[in-house]
Amino acid sequence: MVNVLAILLAGGAGERLFPLTRDTAKPAVPFGGVYRIIDFTLSNCVNSDIRRIFILTQYKSLELNRHIRESWQIFHSELKEFIEVLPPMKRVSDEWYQGTSDAVYQNLQSILVEAPRHVLILSADHIYKMNYLDMVTWHKAQRADITIATIQINPEEANRFGVAQIDRAYRVYGFEEKPKHGNPVRSVFNPDKISASMGIYVFNTEILAEQLRADAEDPNSSHDFGKDILPKCLEKYRVVAYDFVDINAKAALYWRDVGTLDAYYDANMDLIAVSPEFNLYDNEWPIRMRAIQAPPAKFVFALEGQRMGIASDSIVSPGVIVSGGRVNRSVLSPFVRVNSYSDVEQSILMPRVVVGRYSRIRRAIIDSDVVLPENSRVGFDPEEDRRLGRVVTESGITVVS
Repeated sequence: MVNVLAILLAGGAGERLFPLTRDTAKPAVPFGGVYRIIDFTLSNCVNSDIRRIFILTQYKSLELNRHIRESWQIFHSELKEFIEVLPPMKRVSDEWYQGTSDAVYQNLQSILVEAPRHVLILSADHIYKMNYLDMVTWHKAQRADITIATIQINPEEANRFGVAQIDRAYRVYGFEEKPKHGNPVRSVFNPDKISASMGIYVFNTEILAEQLRADAEDPNSSHDFGKDILPKCLEKYRVVAYDFVDINAKAALYWRDVGTLDAYYDANMDLIAVSPEFNLYDNEWPIRMRAIQAPPAKFVFALEGQRMGIASDSIVSPGVIVSGGRVNRSVLSPFVRVNSYSDVEQSILMPRVVVGRYSRIRRAIIDSDVVLPENSRVGFDPEEDRRLGRVVTESGITVVS
């Protein structure tokens, strides 16, 4: 096991994912039927043989804590492996976490006790496959002080990311967080793209500690890695880029920030294609999840010309019952029930959703435990949906909470 400590930042409120985050933290939101969003980052850690992990929580973390306890206690303390959930403890401040770097700073004592050679900083709310050990190996080979993982994206998306300016020796000489102007610096790897930060960093531990302490004393800092820490390090330290290597083994790189309802919906829909962009069925890089104690999915009623329980081009989780309804191009989470004569199309049904008879659902996200009465209509009339208190996104996805 390598001498690396992983820090997962899992304390954000996830406001852009509301109402799915009304009662829980964004990393704990269900995804792809049987997973939680955090499972993808944690699976990358385990598959990369990084088995010392701190998860920093804050916002409505009860469900996330339970998920970690019930799903991820797979580490062996005698081998010095662990996964620890660290809520705000106010060791060095009377404030809650004020930003990404402040969250790490407030837990600096816990980090230094573990005496890692390198600290790997990760976000807990992205969908992708990546071998972090390869990035650490690159960091050491480059004799870097800090390494930033970057991905090549279209220039018009620059205002959503930190943009790194990189020379041909991979040295980062400039960093601009979410530029608002229309001419971001093009990537050295591809002149038609820009190199965007993935929010994944490797720090030499002593340098991380030094920079966190300095940032904590700066009254003008917003205490954010992208806005404050990284720009100040470029001249003082050797900062290099690690261009994303996708373990997903598809033609196009796959990394999704599911921070908005539309992005969350699209990433779920990616999974149901005949040849999905994101491969959940790769035994070489498995994605772990909580073992669900549930009976197999069941499809009942096959009365020709009357009603039929059927699901096509869909993900169907354990415990689901499709009882005389029709499901197409949808994601059904555990213990969903679709009753007779109902029609579910291009939708995501969260755990324990019940769809009443004669209901019609199209391009919708139905939140956990929602019971739709008979003859419900969702996703057909935006004004009607809004009048009923539902959220309708810019792209026309209806969310029932």
